[in-house]
Amino acid sequence: MRLAVIPARGGSKRIPKKNILPFCGKPMVAYALAAASESGLFDKIHVSTDSDEVSDVVESLGFPVDFKRCAELSDDFTGLVPVLRWVLEQYRIRGEVYDEICCIMPNAPLIGSQDIVDAFNTFGSHGGSHPLLVYARYPVPIEWAFRRGDDGLMVAVSPQSLVVRSQDLEAAYYECGPFTIWRPKHLESDNPLTGQVLSYVLPAERAVDIDTPEDLAYAERLFKASAGF
Repeated sequence: MRLAVIPARGGSKRIPKKNILPFCGKPMVAYALAAASESGLFDKIHVSTDSDEVSDVVESLGFPVDFKRCAELSDDFTGLVPVLRWVLEQYRIRGEVYDEICCIMPNAPLIGSQDIVDAFNTFGSHGGSHPLLVYARYPVPIEWAFRRGDDGLMVAVSPQSLVVRSQDLEAAYYECGPFTIWRPKHLESDNPLTGQVLSYVLPAERAVDIDTPEDLAYAERLFKASAGF
């Protein structure tokens, strides 16, 4: 049994009501719901929220919210792993046991159902032995990074690497966060990503994490360009 969990609490600070904010004609969360539904992979799609407003929007889109998230897991400091564990336990109490869980972020409108299908194929080809996260490639070698001091002066992190050609340095990737895939055993630790994890790589133009108004404006431009607006 497979479960999709979309964590969409109501307390976003940097972009108020981010998870249900209009995005190119639809509430933001609608895109994650559509990607999950159109993938055809899930026995249940659950939006984990503490907010009546978010719940009302989600249910208006045709996705019943089976239960609200408890207040103890709805603050700014609770990570996703405790939330996923709690959701799994709530379903277990209701007699529903899931052996694969996909956590899809509600603010990732640039992913599609095929991304989720392809990622699950990778997950399955490795026997579900490791969690799967989504990555994008850094646009330049990480060895070329600098740190900026309070005085505005820059210091190279790896001075010796600045004279090395980019093609002679290994590509590096960052986790961009639109979705993750787990088995329950992966969630037993509060920090399950310290070991090996599988990767699904997104192109940079779809690897936008929407945290600020600038991110939101950029994602809308990319979405409109890809959709031919």
